[in-house]
Amino acid sequence: MSSSSVPARRHAVRALAMAGLLAAATLAGCGFHLRGQATYQFTSIYVNAPGSPGFATELKRALAAAGTATLVEDPTKAQVILDIPLIVDNKDVLSLSSSGRVREFALEKRVQLSLHTPGGVQWLKPDEITIRRTYTYDDSERLARNIEENRLLREMQTDAVQQIVRRLQAARNPA
Repeated sequence: MSSSSVPARRHAVRALAMAGLLAAATLAGCGFHLRGQATYQFTSIYVNAPGSPGFATELKRALAAAGTATLVEDPTKAQVILDIPLIVDNKDVLSLSSSGRVREFALEKRVQLSLHTPGGVQWLKPDEITIRRTYTYDDSERLARNIEENRLLREMQTDAVQQIVRRLQAARNPA
């Protein structure tokens, strides 16, 4: 190894270290932090989502994995009840080609929710989460587009679940 390559290597290591420090300072300055465990103002929760067992299962998994509250199977033993009375998936034509064939679809997932005690005291007013996605469609690629639509619907469900978890973190006892 020549003596001139050692200072060049040290300079490269210093430059890399400075770039790392600059990136860390930038992330810290913008408020970035790793997602930690969700903390709630309640200790136990009952999830009431009778219309969509798949959605309820994913939501319960997310609450159990990320939060400090215990999931209970009896609403009378819960400090709060999360009601999800409506989950709707809609698919609409967004645009047509000049020959009248569908070119784009719009997908929409609407989830209504409220959070209250077994006695009826509202922790979160009835609210609705709406998530929209669009995708292009081509009759010659039906299978691929059906797969893409199913993937989008799964992503929309996961997004809705994560939004509910964040809203539960913001919920406060009104008393």
